[in-house]
Amino acid sequence: MTAALVAAALATWPASGAWPLAVTDATGTRLVFARPPARVVSLAPSVTEVLWAVGAASQVVGVTSADDYPPEARTRPRVGGVRVDEERLAALRPDLVVGVASLQGPTLARLRSLGYQVLAVEANSLEQVYGLILLVGDVTGHSKPARHVVERMRRAEAEVAAKVQRRRPVRVFVQVWDQPFLTTGAGTLTDDLLRRAGGRNLFSERHGWPQVSEEEVVARDPECVVVLGKGAERVRRRAAWAHTTARRTGCVVEVDPSWVVRPGPRVVLGLRALARVLHPEVRW
Repeated sequence: MTAALVAAALATWPASGAWPLAVTDATGTRLVFARPPARVVSLAPSVTEVLWAVGAASQVVGVTSADDYPPEARTRPRVGGVRVDEERLAALRPDLVVGVASLQGPTLARLRSLGYQVLAVEANSLEQVYGLILLVGDVTGHSKPARHVVERMRRAEAEVAAKVQRRRPVRVFVQVWDQPFLTTGAGTLTDDLLRRAGGRNLFSERHGWPQVSEEEVVARDPECVVVLGKGAERVRRRAAWAHTTARRTGCVVEVDPSWVVRPGPRVVLGLRALARVLHPEVRW
């Protein structure tokens, strides 16, 4: 899903609180809601976080097996993971199914063909996360709480921006996985957050989630290695990385991947965590 299409979708949103409500989702599909949905099924952990954040938890009747935040979401019936259990989904009688366009396109298309009301969302930058939250808030009848969530996030973003704006960008290798080496490139939320945090992605000329070689990483001499999840100790033990600036200065850190990959309200925690790691000289 292109950023242009997402931006076009955002531009078509009506004033919040108006019913019936017409929106255009991340696939370019126009949906009309006569009233807020009473039975919502989330097909992605990021969507679930947003639903809870805007105050729509009581409307959520189903989530995925990967959902782990907030803890209360674990009490909801599960409808599968990458593959949706259509029988379980049908038993929940949802009047709205929400999923991620780029990750679940064929699944969402099939569910539409079966007659479900499907809202596809997408966010590959912090600004698009704000738009996603506002959209979910409008559709579920929680426009005002959604605006408050975004306002708080914008304040956190502004605080980080003010502290790093005159700092030299730090060269960063983001390790998504190391068997093989996967990193983040342009067009991803993680890359956007890294830039806003005062970093320079070593592989920003590539797109998406590219595979890279160890030799490439070492040759580009990262000043900091950000490991998504666990694995910092393995980085510290790699002989080939001994002379990189990151190893010499000790800037090898682990960051909760859900803070910098999932497009939801906690991305500002990821933004602040990255900024603190990359610019320890700043008073936080």
